[in-house]
Amino acid sequence: MSQPLHFEDLNVGDSWKSLGRTVTEADVVNFAGMTGDYDPLHMDHEYARSTPFGKPIAHGLLGLSWVAGLGSHSPTVRTIAFLRIAKWEFRRPIYVGDTVYVENEVIEKSLKGRRSGHITWCRRLYNQCDEVLQEGHFETLVAVARVQRRSPDVATRVGATIPAKRAAG
Repeated sequence: MSQPLHFEDLNVGDSWKSLGRTVTEADVVNFAGMTGDYDPLHMDHEYARSTPFGKPIAHGLLGLSWVAGLGSHSPTVRTIAFLRIAKWEFRRPIYVGDTVYVENEVIEKSLKGRRSGHITWCRRLYNQCDEVLQEGHFETLVAVARVQRRSPDVATRVGATIPAKRAAG
């Protein structure tokens, strides 16, 4: 297993693809059981036949879960916190039998303090035909490899003023 990447290792325009995962009917049934979402669009073959999709489709949030999971290893990053999802779009249905994979691209980065940086990722979920099923932005805080030290001038001034305040108190 490779070492997790830090903020400094990531550059705008870098991208990675995850391994694929084939969607099973058990995945859909288990997700329905876990969430309580038994909508006939996902569970009822007869009902789904009458929809524009023609057959049951996987839950959109199940696809989003795969984006989070598969994407977390492509690349492996020293993530401190997950901040938000923005501009998420469900573009195409996910069917049982599809093999899905995730593409992650760094689209923005900025340093946040001395210990972490803010990364905005464009994440896309694809099927085996390379059709985009879902896409949007994930925002995370990522650890820096070496904590930035304060400049010597600041450290000296702070060190000089602390004893004076304590003596006065």
